[in-house]
Amino acid sequence: MKKLLLASTSTLFGETYLSYLTKNLEVFFKDVDTITFVPYARPGGISHDAYTAVVIKAFSKLNKKVVGLHSFSDPKVGIEKAEAIFTGGGNTFLLTKQLHEQDLIKVIREKVENGIPYMGASAGSNIAGPSMQTTNDMPIVYPPSFETLGLVNFNLNPHYMDPNPNGRHNGESREVRIKEFHQFNTTPVVGLREGDFIWAENGKLLLKGKGTARIFEVGKVPYESENIPF
Repeated sequence: MKKLLLASTSTLFGETYLSYLTKNLEVFFKDVDTITFVPYARPGGISHDAYTAVVIKAFSKLNKKVVGLHSFSDPKVGIEKAEAIFTGGGNTFLLTKQLHEQDLIKVIREKVENGIPYMGASAGSNIAGPSMQTTNDMPIVYPPSFETLGLVNFNLNPHYMDPNPNGRHNGESREVRIKEFHQFNTTPVVGLREGDFIWAENGKLLLKGKGTARIFEVGKVPYESENIPF
């Protein structure tokens, strides 16, 4: 049974890295000593070592060890040895490109389907769905495929923001962009707002955090839900 924690973001405004998730992380990783961190999304272009150091500091407060996947000469071996996986945020195009080029999509999927915990934040949550096509990120690199892990049967849009009726921005809203996606694709989409996360365990999907999620399905008016209806 898959055990997932898919967060919209790693850091809420004014808080430290992962601090809003601390109590949930204690439960989610309670049977794990070492977490394998996937740093490939590299927010701001920082090095893999620097990104991993941020994660090490956060999880040290929970007495958990962290090893960066990039430290293995063969990343497949790193995944095979993993007790749990955490994929951080950054650019989803870059992350997806790296996973495909290192042939890690299938390896990670199989490990998670066999029961090890998987946590994602932002881009790391984007890749939990069948494709990364509902990311907000710029296509700074060109992945060989938009296919991602397919750990859930819907796509995610982390950092989902509602249209501002009083704003002066004339560009497309997140809702408009997701509707554009549905002109060519049928995969449902969950708009995941800041502070919210999806918890999957024992065959159940739960929405946790501050509020509801925005649900998009082909042929339906977008709607709010306190649950994940898929």
